[in-house]
Amino acid sequence: MDARAIIAKLRDGDRPGPEDLAWFAQGLASGAVTDAQAGAFAMAVVLNGLGEAGRVALTMAMRDSGDVMAWDLDAPVVDKHSTGGIGDCVSLMLAPMLAAEGVYVPMISGRGLGHTGGTLDKLEAIPGLSVEHDEDAFRAIVGNVGCAIVAASADLAPADRRLYAVRDVTATVESVDLITASILSKKLAAGLEVLILDVKVGSGAFMTDLAEARALARALVDTANGAGCKTRALITDMDQPLASAAGNGVEVAEIMGALTGSHVSARLTDLSVELAAEILATCGKVENVEAGAKRLRAGLRSGAAAEKFAAMVTAMGGPTDFVERWPEYLPEAPVIGDVTAPEAGFITAIDGQALGRSVVHLGGGRLRGGDPVDPAVGLSALVRLGQSIGRGEPLALVHAASNETAQAAARAVRAAITIGAAPGDLPPLIHERVV
Repeated sequence: MDARAIIAKLRDGDRPGPEDLAWFAQGLASGAVTDAQAGAFAMAVVLNGLGEAGRVALTMAMRDSGDVMAWDLDAPVVDKHSTGGIGDCVSLMLAPMLAAEGVYVPMISGRGLGHTGGTLDKLEAIPGLSVEHDEDAFRAIVGNVGCAIVAASADLAPADRRLYAVRDVTATVESVDLITASILSKKLAAGLEVLILDVKVGSGAFMTDLAEARALARALVDTANGAGCKTRALITDMDQPLASAAGNGVEVAEIMGALTGSHVSARLTDLSVELAAEILATCGKVENVEAGAKRLRAGLRSGAAAEKFAAMVTAMGGPTDFVERWPEYLPEAPVIGDVTAPEAGFITAIDGQALGRSVVHLGGGRLRGGDPVDPAVGLSALVRLGQSIGRGEPLALVHAASNETAQAAARAVRAAITIGAAPGDLPPLIHERVV
């Protein structure tokens, strides 16, 4: 076998077999497959697809390209994954919330992909915190704290690490086959018992159409359950940013407000609770989702979730007093200013992908592989769908490294937000459940 033959097969509309895909995944892991070949493979999959059998085969091949973990703990091992959106910092809330309820959350996360933010980039806005831990350290943090959010080690799904980076810079993100294989190869390699998937749909998601999101959710759930991991999915709204912030440090600030009760973002908190409650119900920790939600909200009010977050930050190298003094620790951009509304009316549409691209161009994401990320830049105080706005009132706050990039972001934000004469219908936070 060789990479060119497999790529040519895909290019010509043929479906490579499990042996082909296993070889290609091992080639990604070993370096035998070049970045150019990985990009060509990804583009061929985007254009022609792998089919259901090929999707499963690629997922298993990428899982098996490195180590597969096994746990020996006294409670269920669970996790959550989002397909990506704007202002989606649920993982930072959900992991400590679940750990406070007595389950273990070994969360292997990714960096920004396309127009969407990455959980690892957000965590790295906390000074001193490292997301790079070997397997022994990862196990120790999960065992002692109950949760850890880390990058995949070099030995865990290494094929996905290569392909993920190439997809980010080659416009090959939007593929059910590649998204499924990427998400599940890491999650299955982490040795999970229960997984909840947050499949986004709307203007800020990779899947803008409900039928496409439903197909992705079905593919993810069927593939994961077939591999022996109890999995459910929620299809959730991304026609507007989930939180009122988009960026790295600004989203950590949003999370800290929700965990400490100083500034609660209702949509962010509601979705975090719903996803975590699905996990508790699936693994049998509670009788049903409603009972789980009640327990989780109590954990937020009592400060138990915030305590777990504090312990995780400290164990990962961050400040020991981060929860108490987080505003002092998070980076502040040198230029912060309002983006004002050009007219009065109601917010009727928000182009989430355009907002995400504006954050990338501010320096909060990557235009090329290996680009540094500025943790201080982004958008905050974003308006919500249906909100009434007066002429000259703020649509958002821009956090920028320079006046020039701030002005460019302001233009992009104004172009991304539609103001109409009437508020219009609001989309539901949760569209569907897929089991």
